[in-house]
Amino acid sequence: MTSSNDAGAPSARTLVKRYRHLAHYDRETIDAILDAMPVAHIAYLHEGQPIVTPTLQWREGDRVYWHGAAKGRMMRATEGADVCLTVSILDGLVLARSAFNFNVNHRSAMLFGKAEAVTDPKEKIRLLTRLVNGFAPDQWDKLRPATESEITATAILSLKIEEASAKVRSGPPEDNESDYAHPVWAGVLPIRLTVGAPEPDPRNSPGVAAPDLSGYSIG
Repeated sequence: MTSSNDAGAPSARTLVKRYRHLAHYDRETIDAILDAMPVAHIAYLHEGQPIVTPTLQWREGDRVYWHGAAKGRMMRATEGADVCLTVSILDGLVLARSAFNFNVNHRSAMLFGKAEAVTDPKEKIRLLTRLVNGFAPDQWDKLRPATESEITATAILSLKIEEASAKVRSGPPEDNESDYAHPVWAGVLPIRLTVGAPEPDPRNSPGVAAPDLSGYSIG
């Protein structure tokens, strides 16, 4: 995968074998899923045990970034190690005429590679600024300045988007032809994540305004 418009050949790890017609290997699809959902799950081995940890992710160009406590298990176990990062978006419940044809409409992406640490303090601050401002535009400059100890205690890892695949399903149920005459309701129950009105902290200073989140959306 060399650019957001080029399709990449699947690897042995990313080749979709089940429901192959839902598979996508192009960067445009994969990037769109990563950009739409900030919650990711990182799978890795720790002391011989499989672990999956949820975290926040964000993408810049050909890399996905996530952060955590520098002394935390995930950050210590994954730096320089092989990881699997997944992002999933649930778009609807698909109710069919047979229980065995129930499904979900969804968008999901799976990435493999070695996690690389960001060690330069200035780059860490830039990336953390990007994370905060991704939720609330220009919010970083309004916050209490980060301390050196806070920056040191925070680790940022990244994964280059080289080995990745996506699966996307949409549309109505796919029933057996003989089941379409069965008299039961079938269809899709749409599911959407929505951003509600800001709920202020009761200890806010008088007169402070909520950030403008009118353009922020998830999914």
